[in-house]
Amino acid sequence: MLASNTSAIPIREIARDLPGRARVIGTHFWNPPSLVPLVEVVQAGASDPAAVQTTIALLERIGMKPVHVAADVPGFVGNRLQHALKREAIALVADGICTAETVDTVTRFGFGARLGIVGPLEQADLSGLELTLAIHQTLMPDLDRTAEPHPLLVEKVRKGETGAAAGRGFRQWGPGEAQARRDQITRELVRQAAARRTPEGDHP
Repeated sequence: MLASNTSAIPIREIARDLPGRARVIGTHFWNPPSLVPLVEVVQAGASDPAAVQTTIALLERIGMKPVHVAADVPGFVGNRLQHALKREAIALVADGICTAETVDTVTRFGFGARLGIVGPLEQADLSGLELTLAIHQTLMPDLDRTAEPHPLLVEKVRKGETGAAAGRGFRQWGPGEAQARRDQITRELVRQAAARRTPEGDHP
């Protein structure tokens, strides 16, 4: 197998000029891969299904959590979900509905607190799809549908407000704050990884 860790480049583009396109697949690890177990195994149109299954089995043997992405779409599964959330988050801030800090707090301490335990579609089943339908009938027409990068994001990059390294992005970052936050995130990922390796931390 020839496997790419790309998170966005279509696998078919990587394989396009290769004679052995059947052995080209995607294996999108999530950072840091030593602490985050998910790997998206992407099957392009020319990929041999046997190569996909062999790769999934190998990843399972080394303790990762592989998933089969059956279509070679931009962003695969994880980044499509992640950036759909970011699009709405940016729109909320741009429209003056809340601050960036509020978006992050709602995500972390609201639905984010349970996402490591129950995924969105399982949660919908458990709550009842009739409830999800009723919410969607009210909510969907009002969600952001910007078809390109949001103007607020474009403007911030144009002004050099590119995030923690610049001291300002959606939030203000003082000296040392970004590294302290990264260290805090790493400690929590280490804690979660350790919990997964114990019987008490096993999830069904």
